[in-house]
Amino acid sequence: MTEHQNINSPASSSSLSSTSATAAAVVAPEATRPWWREPVMWWVVGGPSLVVVASFITLGLALRYPDPVLQEQASAKAMQPAKEARNHAATGGK
Repeated sequence: MTEHQNINSPASSSSLSSTSATAAAVVAPEATRPWWREPVMWWVVGGPSLVVVASFITLGLALRYPDPVLQEQASAKAMQPAKEARNHAATGGK
C-alpha cells in the first residue's frame, strides 16, 4: 500500500491526527502538462489565429480580383433610385 492509502485507511486513524499537518505533503501533486497539450489553449489561440489567416486570404482576393470601375454616365441613371432612397431616409420621409 502507498502512503496515500495508509493515511486514508481506518487502521491509521491514530496516526492521522499526528500527521494532519503533513497530509498535504503526502498527496502527490497533479502532473502538469505542457501548454500545447491543453485543449483550452487551442481555443484561445486558435480562434484569433484563424481570423488573422482569413483576413489575409480576403486581402489577397481583394487585390487579385478588384471591382471594376463603373462609368459615371452609365451609373447616373442606374443610381437614381438609390439616391432618392438615401435622400428620403435622410429627410425622415418628407
